[in-house]
Formats: sequence, C-alpha cells, structure tokens
Amino acid sequence: MAERENRRDRREREENPEFADRLVAINRVSKTVKGGKRFGFAALVVVGDQRGRVGFGKGKAKEVPEAIRKATEQAKRSLIRVPLREGRTLHHDIEGRHGAGKVVMRTAAPGTGIIAGGPMRAVFEMLGLQDVVAKSLGSQNPYNMIRATIDGLQKEASPRSVAQRRGKKVGDILKRAEAEAAEA
Repeated sequence: MAERENRRDRREREENPEFADRLVAINRVSKTVKGGKRFGFAALVVVGDQRGRVGFGKGKAKEVPEAIRKATEQAKRSLIRVPLREGRTLHHDIEGRHGAGKVVMRTAAPGTGIIAGGPMRAVFEMLGLQDVVAKSLGSQNPYNMIRATIDGLQKEASPRSVAQRRGKKVGDILKRAEAEAAEA
C-alpha cells in the first residue's frame, strides 16, 4: 500500500517540477459539416520555471481544458535554457524573427520591470526576467510573436559561453565589451 502511494507521489513530482504556465491565446475554430458546424479549440501556452527555462506549445481539441492540457505538455517538451545576467535581465540586446514577426529585446536597469506586449510579456514572466524592454514589430499574431521571441532568446550568449567558445577568460571578454562601450 505504501509502495503504491510512493509511486504516485514520485509520478506527480516528475509531471510538475515547479513549472508555471500561462495561457496566451485561445482560438475557437469551426468546421462546417453536413449537419451544421463542429467547433474545436486551439490553445497557445507558455511554460517556464522562472529561473531561466521557457517553452511554448499549442494544442487543439474539441474542448478547452483538453486543448490547454495538450499545449502544456508540448510546451514542457520544448523547453530551452536562457542565460540571465544576475538572474534578472538579458546579457545583451537581441533581435528575433519569425515570418513577418520581428521583436527587439533590450537589457534594462534594475527596477525597470517588464516593458513588453502581451505574448512577449508571458514569455518573459515564465522565463524569470524582471527587467527588460521589448518591442514587437511586424506581425501581431501571438504565435509569430512568441516564436520570434524564442528565436531571439536562443541567440542570447553569456560571457562565460563566449569565453569558452573562444578559449579565453571571462575577464578578457568583459574588459573588451567595456572598452568598446566607453569608445562609443
């Protein structure tokens, strides 16, 4: 009896290891058939651990809760890790694109907060960003905005990863960046 309860507890922990999710968009779609119309629902969900991991998923079903569940499962499978500076902002300004959607994301000083539109705001909140300024250009479609945001976040590079790739020390990379900023 106790063994069965332990298995269930372990399974519940594996299914939901402190992930938060946010429903971004729900869309009702209809299909016209001989007897009338059949309605279905499409859901767009963003999932994150609020410590640097985020993913998005979409799900379709005849009922809303089932569509949300499918989208959440897909989002958990598509998680990406994003390096954050001081656990609150981006390391550098980035641009993301997907189709006609383009997003610009900039680092921000402490206390700025999240200055971004709807779908992008959901991604940043689930990621755990606290200070960022972002602007969506082009497509207003939430699917394209989220894909463009994720595309940009995948391009984010921490000084540690750049130094490792170049075979240098982190201090050398940061000194060069500070010197370039002083010249500009």
